[in-house]
Amino acid sequence: MSKPAATSTALMLCSFGVAPASLNVLPTSGVLIEGKPAATITDSAPMLNVPPFGMCTSLANPTVAAATAAAMGVLTPMPCIPATTPWVNGATQTLIGGKPALTLGAQCTCANGGVIQILNPGSMTTLEG
Repeated sequence: MSKPAATSTALMLCSFGVAPASLNVLPTSGVLIEGKPAATITDSAPMLNVPPFGMCTSLANPTVAAATAAAMGVLTPMPCIPATTPWVNGATQTLIGGKPALTLGAQCTCANGGVIQILNPGSMTTLEG
């Protein structure tokens, strides 16, 4: 089943973040989708491809845990610093530079326990297999 292709500016959200963030894809492959660089499952580098999601609320994040302990157990969000893995559930047939294309429905995880999902892929009419 085809899914919308993800591009640079795709909107993402982390399950422990408080704000959405836009995917940043470098134009190294030379492949554009609807005028924007096409994303692959390896476009998951923290801070480079995946920017912070505002504040982090995960107690698995050492800074959140320390701030919460200092606040006598009251959850105290701290700045998000993503620690991501490569995306999973990308395209099954479409390759960009030998890597599966990134699509709506793909997810990656953060070492602090968050699951990052694409909310808006950045393309409207291009579907990947």
